[in-house]
Amino acid sequence: MSVDALLFDLGGVVIDIDFGLAFASWAGAAQTPVDTIRARFAFDDAYERHERGEITGAAYFASLRSSLGLELSDAALTAGWNAIYVDEVPGIRALLQRLTGRLPLYAFTNSNLTHQAFWTVRYADVLEPFRKIFISCEMGLRKPEPPAFEAIASEIGVPLERILFFDDTRVNVEGALAIGMQAVLVRSIADVEQAVAAL
Repeated sequence: MSVDALLFDLGGVVIDIDFGLAFASWAGAAQTPVDTIRARFAFDDAYERHERGEITGAAYFASLRSSLGLELSDAALTAGWNAIYVDEVPGIRALLQRLTGRLPLYAFTNSNLTHQAFWTVRYADVLEPFRKIFISCEMGLRKPEPPAFEAIASEIGVPLERILFFDDTRVNVEGALAIGMQAVLVRSIADVEQAVAAL
C-alpha cells in the first residue's frame, strides 16, 4: 500500500465503547429490566439526525424517552449516554505516538454534541496526535455517506485513494472502499498494527 494519510474511527478503534453500559444505567435509574431497554433501543432516524447535528440533544432525548418508554430526566439520560465510554483501546496511545511525524493522522467519528463534550475532555491525551478530528455533527454528514469521505479528502488535500481508513464497522469500511479509499476492518489493535507495518 502507498498512502499519504491515515484516518481513524474513534469508537471501537481508539476508544473502547459499550452501549450495554448505557442500557444498564438507564435501567437502574428507571427501575426497568435492562433487557427491555436493550430490546427497545435502536440506531434509528432520530439517532442519525442527532449525529448529523440536525436535532439537539434535548430533541433526541425526547425521542429516546418515547422509544424506550421511560420517563427519565435529560440528566439521567445524559449520564447513561456518556457511560458507553470504557477506556482507550490498550496499546493505541503508543501506536499513534509512534506514527506521529511519519504520516499525517486524522480521525473521523460519527458523534453528537453531548458525546463530543465528554470524549474530547476525557481522552484529550490519547487524541493529541490527530491533526484534526472530523465529527459528523459538525460536518452534517455521517459515515459511510460518500460526501463525508469526499469532504475530508478535500479538506486535508489528499486523494481518496491515498487515504488509509480504519473502522470497526463493516458498513463504514465497505463504504470507504466503494469510493476508492483504502480501508481496514478493525477487530483488534493487531489489525491496525499489521496494516501499518505493511506500509
